Amino acid sequence: MRPRSTISDVAKAAGVSTTTVSRYLNKRLNLPAGTVQRVESAIRRLDYRPNVNAQRLLKGATNVIGIATPDIANPFYAELASAVEERAAEVGYSVILCSTRNRLDQELIYLERLAARHVDGLLFLTNHGDDGTLRRAIGRRGDLVLLDEDVPGLSVPKIFVENEIGGFIATERLVGAGHSRIAHITGPENLFSARERHEGYRRALARAGLKAHSELSLFGRYDRAFGREAAGRLLSLRAPPTAIFAASDYLVLGVLDALREHGLSCPTDISIVGFDDMPFASLLDPPITTIRQPIRLIGERGVDALVARLENLKDAPEPLRLPVSLVERASVGPPASKIRRSAPASNMGRGRM
Repeated sequence: MRPRSTISDVAKAAGVSTTTVSRYLNKRLNLPAGTVQRVESAIRRLDYRPNVNAQRLLKGATNVIGIATPDIANPFYAELASAVEERAAEVGYSVILCSTRNRLDQELIYLERLAARHVDGLLFLTNHGDDGTLRRAIGRRGDLVLLDEDVPGLSVPKIFVENEIGGFIATERLVGAGHSRIAHITGPENLFSARERHEGYRRALARAGLKAHSELSLFGRYDRAFGREAAGRLLSLRAPPTAIFAASDYLVLGVLDALREHGLSCPTDISIVGFDDMPFASLLDPPITTIRQPIRLIGERGVDALVARLENLKDAPEPLRLPVSLVERASVGPPASKIRRSAPASNMGRGRM
């Protein structure tokens, strides 16, 4: 096999110094037309190809970006990471996946690795509120983009969805089906997305002339266990709701668990609208009406914003808001004339998928 040509071979064939060829290839030197012709001829004749890795090292860059996700087992983050990897490959970057398990100490570790230049930039997702620790750790970095959830006080590129509009559309759908006592189950109260989706819920109720009862709004966690717990509390009220807007499809799983345990069904007794449009939403019984997030687009736009930041150090723009849409399925119906109250059925399991 013929040895790979080096920049020294090109310089020797063109009758110039290695430094001259290097500076010419990096567009840092203008050469006379005759010299350019000799260098280009030598490059073609020797089939010289620059060592990309060496160039990156000289520039202090790796052409690798990281994506820090709270839980890679969650289909939302898995699909987003897949979109990031595909888009990054299109623009010449590799991707390292960093799973933080939604723990602050792990998030800080990956931020330290970014500072140490193990990666050129980082797409950062967190799923908990910030007491200021993350804001201080990220500071005024030019190599980080926030996706999905906010860290208040940071002037970095941010890619979010229209959470408030999604909450409004979901609640409006239930109002349109005839419901007036609509509950809302959502994530932590100090979390950006939970607050915005709750504001959309309240705005839809106000527009319909309905009161937002405090006992019908339950903040907690975006998981199945809290969905079951919260729905159980709602069903035990003296005047239970006839419909529930759950701000995550994972919460919907828990709501369905609670309905089965109380001998109730959806949508006969309780109508449900979710949020996310996870792959399992269409496979549930009944298939769930939900708000679809453009998950892949979040990842693609995140890569675009990060690469623009790395290559041009552009000022942080206003947060980019991506649209959401309602996906109609079979979990919404008219309110039941009377909610059947019953003790949790002892012979019913939790219906785990």
